[in-house]
Amino acid sequence: MPEDHHGDKISGLILRVSLRDRRAFDSLYHATAPKLFGTCLRILRDRAEAEEAVQEVFVKIWLKAGRFSVTGQSPMSWLIAIARNHAIDRLRSRRGASAGVTGALDDAALEIRDPSPTPEGHVLAAAERTRLDGCLSQLDGERAAAVKGAYLDGHSYADLAERHGVPLNTMRTWLRRSLMRLKECLEP
Repeated sequence: MPEDHHGDKISGLILRVSLRDRRAFDSLYHATAPKLFGTCLRILRDRAEAEEAVQEVFVKIWLKAGRFSVTGQSPMSWLIAIARNHAIDRLRSRRGASAGVTGALDDAALEIRDPSPTPEGHVLAAAERTRLDGCLSQLDGERAAAVKGAYLDGHSYADLAERHGVPLNTMRTWLRRSLMRLKECLEP
């Protein structure tokens, strides 16, 4: 499954969870629990505690799903950030209970890179998106739609050729030439 399609599926599930759809929650759990468990296990280094942490993470996801769309993060980055932060909180509370025993683990967990973008990263991404949108607007409408369909929505060349009513080789030419124009436009 293409990454964009997977991300769209996860985003849709999170949206449905925010509306308290239990089936969507079950689907989201099955689609993402292994990755979130891996995140918790890497930080906590205890299988039983990581399993418990993942269950708590999904309670948080159920409660916070309505906040997802305002973060601007990819769905998996958002979910991983919740799992990572929860696991670090568990380490901190464990550290308080057993003063100093897990200090090294806590310090190591804090060194694990947070996958969510920094505020500076958000600004840079927004600026790049604005540049890309400006360059796309310079393309013919059909060609811009084909580029978005192929490279942002994950449609196949054959699907796009059929949708735009052109032969497959014509679609390939449109996309190749459009990408060359975009490259020229985006180069400093």
